[in-house]
Amino acid sequence: MLPSFNVLGSELQTCSLSPLTGWFRDGCCNTDRRDRSLHTVCCEVTRDFLDFALSRGNDLITPAPRFNFPGLKPGDRWCVCAQTWQDAYDLGLACPVILESTHEETLQIVSLSVLKEFSKK
Repeated sequence: MLPSFNVLGSELQTCSLSPLTGWFRDGCCNTDRRDRSLHTVCCEVTRDFLDFALSRGNDLITPAPRFNFPGLKPGDRWCVCAQTWQDAYDLGLACPVILESTHEETLQIVSLSVLKEFSKK
């Protein structure tokens, strides 16, 4: 398999193994054509972001054992949808981003300068 790249142009790094994240549940924010929502932004979720996602019908808080999903709490890292992150940003609710673990496809939706503003140091 060819390496994937992050928004900085280097090889994509792992986002989270616990909880296990990613479109492929491989710990990385990899994507393919089937991932229409682009689960490509590696971020450290905050309560405001989780509440925002919930208000949009995306419950990232409640565990869903049938999907092996533990539910997220503030401070967890997760691959979130690029448009959801952008929408949260537009409302002042964006959470920190891990650039090295954010897939380059994110740049179709979110600008690099905006991502850098929220880069987790």
